[in-house]
Amino acid sequence: MPAGEVARALDTPANTMSTQLAILARAGLVRSRRESRSIIYMADYAQITALLGFLMEDCCQGRAEICAPIGELAACKSAACTPSMENAQ
Repeated sequence: MPAGEVARALDTPANTMSTQLAILARAGLVRSRRESRSIIYMADYAQITALLGFLMEDCCQGRAEICAPIGELAACKSAACTPSMENAQ
């Protein structure tokens, strides 16, 4: 998705969104390619999955119930899925 379209979808100023996308790109969480005058951004799902795995392992410290909502969301294959927040308390 072009940076401008991402900014419009999130109701964020274009320069702010460009900065945020550049940060995510440097972190390896999004990839980009140039198409004419636009830069197209896409999520790097492998890197996002690796980050979530690290956070779940490091932050949850072996207590699966703390990270259960994230695990449910990560396992979801449908865009309509939302995490269950019952276990988040």
